Amino acid sequence: MLERRSAANGVVYYASPLLEGAGIPHAFSTRLGGLSPAPFDSLNLGNPSGCAIADDYERIWENYRLLASACGCRTLELLRVHQVHGANVLRTTRGEHFDNASKADAIVSDDPHRIASVRVADCVPVLLALPDGKTVAAVHAGWRGVVAGVVTAALSELLGSNAQSGKTLAAIGPCIGFDAFEVGPEVVAEFRRLFGNDAPLRIAGAGKGFVDLRAAVRLQLRRTGVPDQQIDTTDRCTHRDENEFFSHRRENGVTGRMAAIIRARE
Repeated sequence: MLERRSAANGVVYYASPLLEGAGIPHAFSTRLGGLSPAPFDSLNLGNPSGCAIADDYERIWENYRLLASACGCRTLELLRVHQVHGANVLRTTRGEHFDNASKADAIVSDDPHRIASVRVADCVPVLLALPDGKTVAAVHAGWRGVVAGVVTAALSELLGSNAQSGKTLAAIGPCIGFDAFEVGPEVVAEFRRLFGNDAPLRIAGAGKGFVDLRAAVRLQLRRTGVPDQQIDTTDRCTHRDENEFFSHRRENGVTGRMAAIIRARE
């Protein structure tokens, strides 16, 4: 299970014992320990799209620096992408230019001088690493990303020609929980098509249902060869646990963003 950490600079985040054991700096942020005012209080790491209310980006970048410092990533270059709920994965290697405006939902990196990151506010953040920690990935997976196969695509890019997925380390961060994520019939149908009898869903009235995104990601990891003992997860719900997390659904879009960050080992 992920473990809650409180850093000396006031930042509160969650960490994976598996990744920590491999010496890989990383964090799943909460909303605690930053500089932003309401409704982005306080460790806000991104602005909502299509919203007239926005946080100041100088505060957002300082919040990233606080988070990076809290988990031992130091103040390094931050890699980010324009997330589109798809399955595109970008790879970066040491010294190569990286376009932070590129459309993608996962980053694979072997550069210990840069931090790979994804933003979330109910979707599932996933961190992956090879066992030596020298290649890592940050993945953003909402229900569309799960259906598109972004986790599987990121794992494939992480491994490259190395097919030993059973040695991959994976951590699934806080996201919207099973009981809070009601979806329409079209989403229920997609999860049934994708997972069959293993679909992590519960049917409600009028064809609607509840989907367990965290369980879906875990199932995809297992199907691609990552064993349970190599996967860290959590029971924290971004919608339920208001004191710790932002939630797009709970706040009707007017809210901040958490992030999952990770850095490759030297």
